[in-house]
Amino acid sequence: MTVLELASVLAGPSVGQFFAELGARVIKVENPSTRGDVTRTWRMPGEADSDCTSYFYSCNWGKQSIAINLKSEHGIGVMHDLVANSDVVISNYIPRAAHKLQADYETLRQIKPDVILGSIIGYRPDSDRPGYDAIIQAEAGYYYINGNPRSGNWRPTKMPVPLMDILAGHQLKQALLMALLRKASSGEGANVTVSLYDAAVSALTNQATSWLVAGKIPEALGSEHPNIAPYGSVYQTADRRSLVLAVGTDRQFRKLCDILDLPQLAEDERFEINQGRIAHRQELKETLQEAIRQHNRDDLLATCQAVGIPAGAVRKMNEVFDEAPDYLHLPGTDGVARGVRETAIWPPAAPERLVHISQPPAYAADTSTVLREVLGKSEADIQSLLNAGAVEQL
Repeated sequence: MTVLELASVLAGPSVGQFFAELGARVIKVENPSTRGDVTRTWRMPGEADSDCTSYFYSCNWGKQSIAINLKSEHGIGVMHDLVANSDVVISNYIPRAAHKLQADYETLRQIKPDVILGSIIGYRPDSDRPGYDAIIQAEAGYYYINGNPRSGNWRPTKMPVPLMDILAGHQLKQALLMALLRKASSGEGANVTVSLYDAAVSALTNQATSWLVAGKIPEALGSEHPNIAPYGSVYQTADRRSLVLAVGTDRQFRKLCDILDLPQLAEDERFEINQGRIAHRQELKETLQEAIRQHNRDDLLATCQAVGIPAGAVRKMNEVFDEAPDYLHLPGTDGVARGVRETAIWPPAAPERLVHISQPPAYAADTSTVLREVLGKSEADIQSLLNAGAVEQL
């Protein structure tokens, strides 16, 4: 299968990497006027001066990079030729730009009637407003319910990962898989679109139904859970480390009280059932914190896990990857993990393909290869396109 990626940043490229991990040929079209995907310039402080930044590494494995000038007729012709040779096209153009670049569905289906076009946009299909993760987080309610509980210094807070992009990418993966399944039986193409805003609202789950069903506007609770206690709470241990409890049942709570030598707490009418624990969550947290501070973290976690109490350590990123399973790693040339797979499925599908997935490509590294192997261009044809400014190569 061949996937043509007319997308940049994270949401669309994450879908491209997903298909690359499953064995598809993914051709990433990049803009010569910006020297490619903007994330090639998003370097962390102290990061090496390379066009393959750590951010670019997050969603561009297994692809080939071709630089096409879509402001030129010859460049649009090359893009259309690639569409004719592709099974799926991924785009994140706003609708007006898609029409201008002749990358809209009505145009592409004239070139390839059974093409499947998957688009990620910011808002509605009739809106040309671009979508940005932080703005979507604010408008879809995430800022308001995130962060510490309201007090004199409360501020709306953004989540530290671009979750709106990730959610939209997952929605588009589902839509494209359904379109491919339908095409296998009907032979028909499809035009599927996911908006960042719709994906964000769709993922509000229990926070949304707190309002829709119970008429309660969710408030920021820090790491606490609005419906369960103690769930999500962070506690400090004697060795100055942190752990999290996720006690979801009254039975688990009684077990927790037993191992903390607090049997009276489980009989206290304020805490005996979950509804009471929610109503008195602050008193509960203070009492548990005092008891937990008498234990070392790893010992207490081992005891909790032995008796079925959900609990876990608060880890830094290096600790996460000390424990992360190998099948999630994407190794660099030195064998050390340099990325994380989009396909977090056990057992990993087609491991013989996934193990050898190539590293993210340098800008325009595969222009000549794609033109030659996919479109059958001769060296003279390629040079002519380069001379005309239709394409660019490394």
